[in-house]
Amino acid sequence: MTAQFEYDVVDNTEASRYEARLTDGAVAGYLEYRVEGGTVVMPSTVVDPRYRGHGIAARLARNALDEARTGRKKVEPRCWYLAEYIEKHPEYADLVGD
Repeated sequence: MTAQFEYDVVDNTEASRYEARLTDGAVAGYLEYRVEGGTVVMPSTVVDPRYRGHGIAARLARNALDEARTGRKKVEPRCWYLAEYIEKHPEYADLVGD
């Protein structure tokens, strides 16, 4: 049986990453980013092995992509996970820069 846990995704602007924070404040995963003009470069997504398989990376990706759309930014998915996520969710394809 898989343990359930609660977490929120927050934008840690000081560290330039979206974090999946557990209720006790621990970070279960994160998606790094940096803004370069009108583009958000996303080089890596990391999930603690103890929390893999719970959709954390997908939620981090969704959150980051939705924020880019809201901010009218393009994205450069350098992270393999994010690139695959966009491929599987074509509603985000328009965000990928030229």
